[in-house]
Amino acid sequence: MRTLELRLIAIALTACWTLTAGVVLLGYRPGGPVDLVVGIAAALPIAIALAGVAWPPASHRQRAFAAMVWLGLGSLLLLVPSIADVSTQLVQRGAQTLLPSVEAAYPWALALFGTSLFAGFGIARRLLGATAMKRRRLVRGIAVATALATGAGSTFTAIAMANELALRDRPTTSSRFGPTDTEKEPPPCDSTLTAGTTARIELHLTGEIDGRSIGGIDLAGDRSGGDFRWLAYAATSSELGLHGAARIVADAWVREPFGGWRRAELSEVADATIDIQALETALTLGTRAAAELHGVDVIEGARARHCRIAIDGPTFRRAFPVVDWLIGDADMTIWRGELDYWIFMDGELGRVVGSVNGDAGAIREGALQATIRVDLTATDRGATFRIDPPSR
Repeated sequence: MRTLELRLIAIALTACWTLTAGVVLLGYRPGGPVDLVVGIAAALPIAIALAGVAWPPASHRQRAFAAMVWLGLGSLLLLVPSIADVSTQLVQRGAQTLLPSVEAAYPWALALFGTSLFAGFGIARRLLGATAMKRRRLVRGIAVATALATGAGSTFTAIAMANELALRDRPTTSSRFGPTDTEKEPPPCDSTLTAGTTARIELHLTGEIDGRSIGGIDLAGDRSGGDFRWLAYAATSSELGLHGAARIVADAWVREPFGGWRRAELSEVADATIDIQALETALTLGTRAAAELHGVDVIEGARARHCRIAIDGPTFRRAFPVVDWLIGDADMTIWRGELDYWIFMDGELGRVVGSVNGDAGAIREGALQATIRVDLTATDRGATFRIDPPSR
């Protein structure tokens, strides 16, 4: 029975590493000479996990068995969120590097070593026999695990690094954030800033009171000129459900939680253009006259000027009206914060990130301070989008 339980854990580890290899094999395409080989190298941990299926680290001792179970489960707990992160990164065409910072890489390293230990102890038991001394099997298992983890990790790292070094001097041909010309400088912070004629919009708002979350809002949609359509899921302490807004020429629609789309007056969606609303409210030429310069960033291959301005609560509310779903009609008069914005090579707004904070007493009785954070992106600007009227 113990052997069966350990095999089930090993099968789960094999499935996770197989999923990881599949994601890399199918999604990692930065254009390097050995993109496919990188995906194949990502499959090496599968062989290690399969060794755990063939030779599970069974033990007659209750404490040793429990340690093996927790070792396998711990590796799974590290793998699952890491797979989700790398999947999102590659599917959304984010940074294609597979050699992240130490902070981002350590879950993978721990998961690989944990899987190797799980398999290594099973291999040691197979080689030495179940009757071999406990200390001898322990030493042999650690040695086998170190060799397996080092071999798989160093092989993958070497191949991925060689692939990325080959791309080092190759210019990015396209980016959803804008032009990738490396010979020109992005416009300065106080230059003319416009919104794209069209854009794919994403907006994320989160809030917290005294360090505790009060929920978030995730909005996504398309805009073409003054026409737009988006949906937003709000999960906050005061609002739960799917909202929406749309406009096509002189027709407007609104969607509210637990109901379908309904016809609306144009005035009801006048401030729902998202990126245009933020630009015309918070990022006017006057507010950007004294913007802080934070250098030039490269976002998914597109160069952009990184700038920062101060912002007050009322301006933040007008720029991002959906904040009402987080804090209701709470007074933001004395709230203060800052907005970072990026001007891309085409002189268009592509990203805004910022936060404001202030008195939380009007939101929750006895609370001290509330913080609202925003992350807005306008990508694929200039592409052709068809805005269809919503159906009920």
